[in-house]
Amino acid sequence: MLPTNRISTHPGIILLNEYLEPMGFTQTELADHLGIPVQRIKEIVRGKRGVSSETAWLLSEAFETSPQFWLNLQSMYDLSSTRPKRHVRPLRAVSAK
Repeated sequence: MLPTNRISTHPGIILLNEYLEPMGFTQTELADHLGIPVQRIKEIVRGKRGVSSETAWLLSEAFETSPQFWLNLQSMYDLSSTRPKRHVRPLRAVSAK
């Protein structure tokens, strides 16, 4: 469920606080392990970049989670941070004559 009173936590914060720091790994070590540029991990952690499908697969294998976990975190963040200020009425079917 999307929070209504705040923006969901960015997956980069989850990555840093729930995985890297408790396990004692640096962002550089993770990037090396995944075989990706360290800049990608640093941008994710800083919230400047989202988790792509490819990165979700790599993180899921490294941390024994699912790619859906990482993509769901990203999706929740994206939806809550771009909630529109305006709303539209629901569409109703036009009755046949």
